[in-house]
Amino acid sequence: MATDRTDTPTAVILDLDGTITDSAPVITRSLAETLDANGYGHHEPATLVRFVGPPIRETFHVLTGLPEEETTPLVDDYRGRYAARMLEASVYPGIEDLLERLHAAGVPLALATSKVRLLAREILAGAGLDRYFTVIEGASPDERVSSKADVVAEALAGLRLAGADLSGVVMVGDRHHDVDGAAHHGVGTILVRWGYGKPEEAGGARAVAADVDELAHLLGLSAADAR
Repeated sequence: MATDRTDTPTAVILDLDGTITDSAPVITRSLAETLDANGYGHHEPATLVRFVGPPIRETFHVLTGLPEEETTPLVDDYRGRYAARMLEASVYPGIEDLLERLHAAGVPLALATSKVRLLAREILAGAGLDRYFTVIEGASPDERVSSKADVVAEALAGLRLAGADLSGVVMVGDRHHDVDGAAHHGVGTILVRWGYGKPEEAGGARAVAADVDELAHLLGLSAADAR
């Protein structure tokens, strides 16, 4: 996978879980509690890490076998449990500095996450990161916007409305959902290794970053840009 430095992108769209925040502990605990409370057996949170990232209805469909349209009670239960602890998720080391450097360089930033938009905004605000973002998008409350491709479309629309140059936009994420969702709109993805994806999920990614320093390099930021 190529790791050559590129020109600084004209805009960057970032995933949240597994890219900006280490949210697996709060997500997997909430999933395990929901499954147990609703009669779907005991699951150790550690076994549920692969479900960090995908849309929540897809997750419950896979875990229970229920059609996605019948998972509403589980989704509602999960979201209540998750909302009560979502601010416990930590920001990965180096991420805030990276966001600040991109922002200072005049690169518009957008968030595109499969979690509900309102929760995503609360999480970024709680971490003090919302000030770096021009656009914050996630799933709509009615889930008409829910897939990664849908959310990326909303992020692109928001950036366009803000006057951003989209000729060199880049997606940054940790799962194949990010790669595939961005590719649907002709946007290339840099996959990060510190998240929850498996190595085979890098197929189709423009590049892979092993750490935040390498990501900064791939985004055209030099060591001299760092504080």
